[in-house]
Amino acid sequence: MTTFTIDNENQIMAYLSAEDASRNAQAEQFTSARQLGKLTEKWPRIRLVELWNSLPGQKPVKKLADRKAAVARIWAAIQSVAPDSHSAPTASAAQPRDGAQQAPAVAPVKAKASKHATPAAKPAKTPKARKAPKPGAPARARKTNSPEAVEIKTRVGSKTAHVLDLLKRPGGASLKNIMEETGWQAHSVRGFISGTLGTKMGLTVESAKGEGGERTYSLKG
Repeated sequence: MTTFTIDNENQIMAYLSAEDASRNAQAEQFTSARQLGKLTEKWPRIRLVELWNSLPGQKPVKKLADRKAAVARIWAAIQSVAPDSHSAPTASAAQPRDGAQQAPAVAPVKAKASKHATPAAKPAKTPKARKAPKPGAPARARKTNSPEAVEIKTRVGSKTAHVLDLLKRPGGASLKNIMEETGWQAHSVRGFISGTLGTKMGLTVESAKGEGGERTYSLKG
């Protein structure tokens, strides 16, 4: 008579005898649908669904009609792996050499872990090694607030280059003067000075109000 075992991970194994099955000490045995039903009485129904969905060749479902029907379906499905004279060697089959005892015939039904099983510890992640720079690749230049360094990167004749020239003049340039030279609105000038020159280029732009209340900007450095 085929004896089945099921463990906490929903791993079902089929053995030729109860003696062989008893060697799997971590699992419970059953030989009929009735015994399987007894084992699963205290299971949450979701575990029966997970067990059914993990059986090979079965169409996954979201729920099963009732516990009795679920057990019957599972029992019918696992019969295809029951060891017999056609699918697995019996204990009386040809004996191995050197007098060693032949291992029992076992047919695994599945090997997918259940959500209810205790998860195995995940291996520690190996830190990724940093990629070495490609041979001949130039090293990245660090940000600088040097006007001379920015001048090299600024396209000649652009509005950025023109505004930098205005800010480098003795006394700098007024907001009105920059607006006239660039055609920008006041808020565009302020955004360019704080965003492009200050944040992106790393330059330090000094701002001051004159006696008439007019705002003047000059490039420090």
